[in-house]
Amino acid sequence: MTDIIKSRALKSLQFAALACALVTGSLAAAHPAMADGVEELNTDSDTALKNLIAHNPSAAEVASHARAVLIFPNIVKAGLIFGGAYGEGELKKGNTVDGYYNTLSASWGLQAGAQSYGYALFLMNDKAVAYLHKTHGLEIGTGPNVVIVNEGVAKNLSTSTLKDDVYAYVFDQQGLMAGVDIEGTKVSHIHNP
Repeated sequence: MTDIIKSRALKSLQFAALACALVTGSLAAAHPAMADGVEELNTDSDTALKNLIAHNPSAAEVASHARAVLIFPNIVKAGLIFGGAYGEGELKKGNTVDGYYNTLSASWGLQAGAQSYGYALFLMNDKAVAYLHKTHGLEIGTGPNVVIVNEGVAKNLSTSTLKDDVYAYVFDQQGLMAGVDIEGTKVSHIHNP
């Protein structure tokens, strides 16, 4: 009897993995690497970062101390029970683009619909930048210590409290977003076109 239960559980797990792969694969196929061109990605990234800094004093403070910022201006998340999110962005050191990256995540659970958002990872020290280069990306939740900044955390940030490796801001066109979890998101380097 337990072999039958194990077999069914394994088949359910395999089905769930396949469904997640299909959803995330279709999102990635809808936005192949550098789909909109480098110029448009550069423009979108610059605009998103300027808007985030202009409308969020905490982000402006963090940005003024960051060694680099990894900015994803437009991530599309969609799902029906199984979901995924995909977007492209760039690593900026000052005004210089230091590489292009994509972000990919999968999820399952009670969900339906689609949304668009962006996020910025402010890399605060050389160790975090070196880790990103050495591993050609990162997974949020492993590697450098990442603090996801929401409105509550943002109120308590100051130059004396900036002690973590990376600060993450999830945003949309109206400001900081609540309820978008980027934990476990995979960020990977993509080659320049």
